[in-house]
Amino acid sequence: MANVVVVGSQWGDEGKGKIVDWLSEQADIVVRFQGGHNAGHTLVINGTTYKLSLLPSGVVRSGKLSVIGNGVVLDPHALIEEIERLQGQGVNVTPENLRIAENVALILPLHRDLEAVREGSNTRIGTTKRGIGPAYEDKVGRRAIRLMDLADLPALSVKIERLLAHHNALRCGLGLEPIDPTALQDYLARIAPRVLPYMDSVWALLDEKRREGRRILFEGAQGALLDVDHGTYPFVTSSNTVAAQAATGSGLGPSAIGYVLGICKAYTTRVGEGPFPTEQDNEIGRLIGDRGHEFGTVTGRRRRCGWFDAVLVRQAVRTSGIHGIALTKLDILDGFDEIKVCIGYRLDGRQVDYLPASESAQARVEPIYEEIEGWQEPTALARSWAELPAQAIKYVRRIEELIGCSVALLSTSPEREDTILVHNPFEG
Repeated sequence: MANVVVVGSQWGDEGKGKIVDWLSEQADIVVRFQGGHNAGHTLVINGTTYKLSLLPSGVVRSGKLSVIGNGVVLDPHALIEEIERLQGQGVNVTPENLRIAENVALILPLHRDLEAVREGSNTRIGTTKRGIGPAYEDKVGRRAIRLMDLADLPALSVKIERLLAHHNALRCGLGLEPIDPTALQDYLARIAPRVLPYMDSVWALLDEKRREGRRILFEGAQGALLDVDHGTYPFVTSSNTVAAQAATGSGLGPSAIGYVLGICKAYTTRVGEGPFPTEQDNEIGRLIGDRGHEFGTVTGRRRRCGWFDAVLVRQAVRTSGIHGIALTKLDILDGFDEIKVCIGYRLDGRQVDYLPASESAQARVEPIYEEIEGWQEPTALARSWAELPAQAIKYVRRIEELIGCSVALLSTSPEREDTILVHNPFEG
């Protein structure tokens, strides 16, 4: 029996929500280990759509324990709003089925202010302006307010003073009003009783559950190409999104992880700024986007769309140690006469088989395409290989060859039942 890590193998938005929900039926615990409420997961269960930004996908399944690990940055106000929204849909979220790491760093209103100002400048990255980046900056700067700090309000004033010594200097330089420390302390005092009941020593809880033989599913946000170290820097998120972060961001040692499942679409999408070698800023890209309903769960922004980039996914397979791929949205390519797959790049007159780390080099790479015959028969709603057109199977097999990794699951619609299982990740 293997504990499973699910990570995106592109720029996020690969359909992790459905796959995590599908796997969560076999898991006892679902853990979020990085990111904030900038990453959205959409689940469709029995015709009902659930949109999650912060809570683990397992929270909509009764009998499952959901955990937010220390690698996440937590906006307490957003957490409460999301819990209330789910409760309005009949999902009961309580301290019995949701636990949050005591040492998780908090996102505060001042973080959102700072990110909004930065995104309005000439150096915008294309963030969601939700304060995630500045919150991580405070965490590594050792001045963050953490969840456990709300349990000792008398001692909080010193920590607020340390935090505002940095932020008020920044705000002064940006022409913003300074933050009143009393107002910030009052805000935290009001929110504390609503979030503290969920607090726990998550590393100890997960170790205990692992020793009991419980199945743990680690749910990543965003994708490997947005990793702050291994992604298309500086157009990345503020955390590590590769599979190794599941250990660091939960406090459970890496030896507890048995299988890494990478999620990727049968094509490629991206939100925000940054390089995108196979982008189709044309009718093809718009057609893929319309068919795939490619709009951000959190922001509603239209996603940039393009052909499948085997170079990038192959790189993600290696940096995350991916054992198997869950290929999603194959049905969006139904009806194309011809489909292109990027098999390499040209860079300054030479061929390369990886995406360079340099920002300027990333902007200069040109895709080398292989053309693959499309299929006219539908793949939508297929639940077995026998129901797939022969040419669609050839496309999947060619992707496996190019990325050096086999397909463990194949998704053919947003509904969880429309999934073809090749290999069960929980079986290792």
